[in-house]
Order: sequence, then C-alpha cells, then structure tokens
Amino acid sequence: MNLPASLQFHVLPDLPMVEAGDDLAALLEVALRRLPVTLDDGDVLVVAQKIVSKAEGRLIPLASVTPGERAIALAKETDKDPRLVQLVLDESTEVMRTRPGVLLVRHRLGNVGAHAGIDQSNVDHAGGECALLLPEDPDRSAAALRSALAARTGARLGIIIADSMNRAWRLGTVGGAIGCAGLTVLDDLRGTSDLYGRELKVTLINRADSLAATACLLMGESVQRTPAVLIKGMPAEDSAQTAREIIRPLAEDMFR
Repeated sequence: MNLPASLQFHVLPDLPMVEAGDDLAALLEVALRRLPVTLDDGDVLVVAQKIVSKAEGRLIPLASVTPGERAIALAKETDKDPRLVQLVLDESTEVMRTRPGVLLVRHRLGNVGAHAGIDQSNVDHAGGECALLLPEDPDRSAAALRSALAARTGARLGIIIADSMNRAWRLGTVGGAIGCAGLTVLDDLRGTSDLYGRELKVTLINRADSLAATACLLMGESVQRTPAVLIKGMPAEDSAQTAREIIRPLAEDMFR
C-alpha cells in the first residue's frame, strides 16, 4: 500500500445548480480551472451522488408513480407516502426492517440502508413533489466522467461518486463511495505482516470510503452548494477496481 504522508482537499467553487441533461464534465472542468492548483495524474475528484443523479434525469415526480398493494401496506407501517415507498421497492431487492419513519432495504446495487438512497432534500419541488433516485449504474457513471474529464483536461483523475450512508449500530451518516473509477478502492493487506511479524488474515483498507467520508465532510449536507472536492497527493494509478467490490457478499452477511 503506497500512500502519501499528506493530502490536500479543495472544494470546487461556484458550481451551478445541475439539471437533467447537463454536461457534468463540462461544469466540473470550469470549476476545476478556478482552483489555484494544477491537475495531476492520480488526483481524485469526489462528486456528490445528487448532482450525478440530477444530470442523469433521476428526479422522479411522485405524481407519475402508482403505488401497488405492497407499497400501500408498507406505507401504513412506516407512515410514509405510498408513492415514495413504491419507488423504494422498485429500487430494492429486499426489505430488511420496517418501523414508523424508517424503511430499511437492500438496494439493487447491494448497499443496505434507509429508503434505497432515495432523497427529497435539495431538489426543486416547485412543479410538484419529487424524489431523487441513485444513478442507474454509479460505477459506469464514474468511468464515463473520468473519460470525459481526461479528454477535457489531459489529466487521469480518479473519480468517486459519494453518497451519505447509515451505519449499523452508529448514529449519524458518513460519506461513502457508491461509484468509482481509476483508483484503488480496497487495499488488500491479507498475507502481509504487522509490526511484530504477525500475519494479517482479514485486513482490507477501504480507501474509497475513507476519501469519500472526508470529502463529504467538506461538501456539507444542507445549503453549502459545494458538491465536488478535488483531492491532491494520491499516487497516479489506473486501477480497474469499482465500488461494487466494496459490497460484502450475501454469503458473508452475518446480520441478515
């Protein structure tokens, strides 16, 4: 594991509000050029899931959703809008737990969390109530964004699409990687030795989530309007790992 002794985090300034169909790479390039730094191969750009979803047209008017029987029943259990519950079911493979105010599911991407990552904050409801879904394929979105930015800037950046996540047994959300391209996602230390020569048998360092969590702390969660952070100091690499590799296989799920 070759990591630097220090990193620099730069919030991208003055990004406009993103709408469906916007060229996200073009918007990010303009913001990147405003930074007082030069882009280098290996720099990592962390982008909030929300602007990726908006650009990809994942904002769904609730008026367009017809809830089924299961959604109506779960809506009564959880005290939620049945149309929103139908979207959660459509985006999920399994309902894990329910209680008033909470619908815990396994998203089709594999993540376990509340409401399938569907969000209604920081979206425009002027034309009627809406809900924002996660990108259809965040790893594909990250790879496409990496290619587009490389063509525009000449730099081979790592890309992380980050979202706020719940954690079992702990309060509060932290940023996590749901899409990755061009960087090491997991550092596998199994088979190496610790300071005293003892073999490490299970140690995996989640590099992508660690970077995403710090970047999301700088982005904020409410009115900051700073949904992208450039991280400088990472080594240049062309890892083929993706965020899908973070998901623990169901066969190893001890809490299911």
